[in-house]
Amino acid sequence: MMLLLKLLLAHVLGDFVLQPAKWVAHKLERKIKSGYLYLHLLVHLLAMLTVLGFDFTFLPGILLIALAHYLIDLSKLYLTGRADSKLLFVLDQLAHLLVIFFVAQYYTPLAGISFNFGEKEVFLILTLLCVTSVSSVIIRVLMSAWKMADDSSSLNNAGMYIGILERLFVFVFIVMGQWQVIGFLIAAKSVFRFSDLTRAKDRKLTEYILIGTLLSFALAVGFSLIYLALKEKVLY
Repeated sequence: MMLLLKLLLAHVLGDFVLQPAKWVAHKLERKIKSGYLYLHLLVHLLAMLTVLGFDFTFLPGILLIALAHYLIDLSKLYLTGRADSKLLFVLDQLAHLLVIFFVAQYYTPLAGISFNFGEKEVFLILTLLCVTSVSSVIIRVLMSAWKMADDSSSLNNAGMYIGILERLFVFVFIVMGQWQVIGFLIAAKSVFRFSDLTRAKDRKLTEYILIGTLLSFALAVGFSLIYLALKEKVLY
């Protein structure tokens, strides 16, 4: 279990936290010729080596994951524009996860050797990254079908950071068992948004904000429930 958690943590770091939008755009444009594609693979390699404490016992598995990651990403780049972007995102992540699960399963007898962190800490970090960075990417992919005009009066990336903070609050409240506070959080956000929507008088904007807000809260609740379920049944 520990090896699987660490490999998943490395994947989340490499694919979501440490991959700027600039890299993604350049890869889509240049594909196999993009230098960022290979820099992205290097980041993944370093992330896996780091979370595993540079234990080279797992080097063959790490190299297999890296090679598979390269082929999966390359396939996605050449399929982009020919298939639905949301479907590609889901299939891309599923393929990565299947490879990780396969490698972790192969090394199961060695999974307890010389790790520096406990399962609880690694699982908490992984969940927090899913609540923040992974959820932001999922929302962006799902909302990409609707293009809204940029608002120059808004702070740069303010919506993304607001979403990250609200999901962190939701996670903390659920872990503490304070479900009722989440209702107050939704109400507070609605009050702040009401004046913007009143001035805009734009039904599309209202629907866009509503969908994004519900997606954000749904992902936060979902990851929080997964955390609560697994920490009791698997990790303890």
